[in-house]
Amino acid sequence: MPEDRCVIHVDFDYFYAQCEEIRHPEMRTLPVCVCIYSDRGGDSGAVATANYIAREYGVRSGMSIYGARKRLEETGARFVPVDFDYISDMSEKAMNIMEKYADTFEYVGRDEAYLDVTQRTGGRLKGAAHLAQQIKVEIRKGLGLTCTAGVSYNKLLSKMASNHKKPDGLTVVGPKDVEKFLAGLELRDIHGLGGKSAKRLESLGAKSVTDAQNIGIFDMQKAFGRKPGTILYNSLRGVDDEPVQKRPPSVQYGKIVTLRRDTAEYSEMSGALRAMCDALHQTVSGRNLQYRVVGIQLIHTDMKGKSRSRTLRNRTSNREKLYEVAESLLREALNDGSMQVRRLGVKVSDLEEASGQQDITNYF
Repeated sequence: MPEDRCVIHVDFDYFYAQCEEIRHPEMRTLPVCVCIYSDRGGDSGAVATANYIAREYGVRSGMSIYGARKRLEETGARFVPVDFDYISDMSEKAMNIMEKYADTFEYVGRDEAYLDVTQRTGGRLKGAAHLAQQIKVEIRKGLGLTCTAGVSYNKLLSKMASNHKKPDGLTVVGPKDVEKFLAGLELRDIHGLGGKSAKRLESLGAKSVTDAQNIGIFDMQKAFGRKPGTILYNSLRGVDDEPVQKRPPSVQYGKIVTLRRDTAEYSEMSGALRAMCDALHQTVSGRNLQYRVVGIQLIHTDMKGKSRSRTLRNRTSNREKLYEVAESLLREALNDGSMQVRRLGVKVSDLEEASGQQDITNYF
């Protein structure tokens, strides 16, 4: 990729946990773990994201909830189940802010994206850095979220730059900065280099990025295979030709409400379920979309979640079909036990734009 390209990589800081801090400001001074609980109950499950306070105690993503609780005993730590509907909504709002700054926008996941801004900056990294700062400010003002940005002339370097000064940082790596920037990284900081690959490099005598750069391409290919070895050889030098490609998020739409009172009775949830299905139908049909997956989410009194979903044979945007499936899923979920439900949600996913002549039943 030419060195006059301008690529920004934006990575949100401890995204899931930061979102929870926004709607629960009292958590900002406490260790926070956003968790994915398993159906086994209790503390069975794993930490999805921990805030920086929790990380100071050695808590990391993927750690068991039980293990995290042991590390955070007597700290007042908060353990919160992942609210995917809320997280997805926050992500969508953030992505909409970023996309308007890009010539080409590539969605990577709920908490990161690449922006090619070459045209609007005239290929000047200084202009790209200014845009990155504007993005950070607008997201902070509009959503309360902080993010870290990396700016460079290719995707690889911008990605590694965005990991460099977390949280809330901004790092620019120009052509003249690459050698110094890479020399200051650990092997594990090279994007795409996993733990096993790092150990293999160490077995070849490389304990630093500079050491690894001294390994010839043929030795690298011999150790890792022709294609992986070539990619690693180039990555260690900041070489990357992959373009930023337009890639929209795999969107899902959902509605969630807090019930008037905690309940385990379907009769007390049916009205809210019908209202959410009506609102969701209006949103989806208004965007000329059809879905194939319908899901429900229950948040219990203890804030642990339960979800159910069903894949339909054909995509649809039929109002009554949505309600029929959501009702069936809710009844199934309630049959599993008598746990009191605090919040109830409905969502649709696996969406495609409806094309050609649509069935009239999609609208009624």
